Amino acid sequence: MDDVKKLLAIEEIKQLKARYFRAVDTKDAALLRSVFTDDATADYRGSATDPSSGINAVPGNTEEIVRGGKAITDGVMTAVAHLVSTHHGCMPEISVTGETSATGIWPMVDLLRMKPGAPVKEMVGYGHYHETYRRENGAWKIQSLRLSRLRVDVTPF
Repeated sequence: MDDVKKLLAIEEIKQLKARYFRAVDTKDAALLRSVFTDDATADYRGSATDPSSGINAVPGNTEEIVRGGKAITDGVMTAVAHLVSTHHGCMPEISVTGETSATGIWPMVDLLRMKPGAPVKEMVGYGHYHETYRRENGAWKIQSLRLSRLRVDVTPF
């Protein structure tokens, strides 16, 4: 793959990730489903747990690897249904590894505001998305995603 095609692929992957963040924050299930391959995997284990208190701000949705684009979409939509989220991803390290494959690491910050009755009032998380991508039918999609946290700050009610 020549340099121009690599740069175009990197830009398309950046826009794919922007759609992921927008879909999560606007609770757009159809858009979120469109960013994943059918056989995608998502590993959010531990991503909503405060290391110092052990409180999981989004219990039930961050305990196991999720398999399949539809299952990922359903799980994320359930997790964000009763909160307001704002996700920021920046400065990705994207490597195009073939005509139809790529990897990426995205530094990120997210703010989750919970509704009354949740374990915490607010969570601010800092970390990285580690992803693989596959080009299908002319479009890049997320094939695997793992969210690792460096820090989680929670505000109790």
